[in-house]
Amino acid sequence: MNTRRILLVDDNHNDLELALTALDEAPGRPEVLVASSGAAALSVLREAREAGTLPDVVLLDLKMPQMDGLAVLDAIRAEPGLQGLPVVMLTTSGEGRDIRACYAHGASGYVVKPLDFTQFREALRTIQAFWTLLNRAPRTS
Repeated sequence: MNTRRILLVDDNHNDLELALTALDEAPGRPEVLVASSGAAALSVLREAREAGTLPDVVLLDLKMPQMDGLAVLDAIRAEPGLQGLPVVMLTTSGEGRDIRACYAHGASGYVVKPLDFTQFREALRTIQAFWTLLNRAPRTS
């Protein structure tokens, strides 16, 4: 069985730690790659593409400095070998305009981060289970 991978992109250290804790306890325990900025996320993805170890899904924060989630999403959708990668926006914004913009830019999903840790953990486990265990995506060679 192939190793399951998630790339978690968030500039908030506390949110990263909570997400890592939640995913560490998840069934099927995926390998979690972490990037704390948009530029770092693209670097991780390019290295993974070259190594043939792309993640099954990218969990991407929307509100980040320098390069926000939409800019990262646009870069992923424009880059050869990354275009089809599932990208789920994982953000605190429940604003309709943000949701519409993310889908217009090619997001695969949009999840508002629950404030309660138990609900946050369940949301991450559900995302992880779907994208790494249930979903079957085409693989590039």
